[in-house]
Amino acid sequence: MSVQFGDNTVIYELNESTAADSLYEQLPLTLESEDFSTNEKIFYPPQELDTSDTPLAADGAGTLAYYAPWGDVVMFYGDYDENPSLFQLGQVVSGEELVEQMSGTITIEAVDAE
Repeated sequence: MSVQFGDNTVIYELNESTAADSLYEQLPLTLESEDFSTNEKIFYPPQELDTSDTPLAADGAGTLAYYAPWGDVVMFYGDYDENPSLFQLGQVVSGEELVEQMSGTITIEAVDAE
């Protein structure tokens, strides 16, 4: 999955969870990213993600996760505390250093696995 903003692109590899599939089925998306806390960027997909059979997030910086109570997808650029409502969607594979700079409108698209 690619996340584009300005001339920058961040690539995430989605896991094989139900929640990641729920997000993938909504692509492509164009929406606003937001700063949250001091370690993450977030966006809100139009539809809730199904978290059944989805592991809890625990991989640190570079994690793509879903915070179920608020319905937001989280792109971590710093470490975070584990949370029983935070589900792992995938991990960054390219452009991790760009996530902290992300702002404004983002375009999220499916990309073929290589």
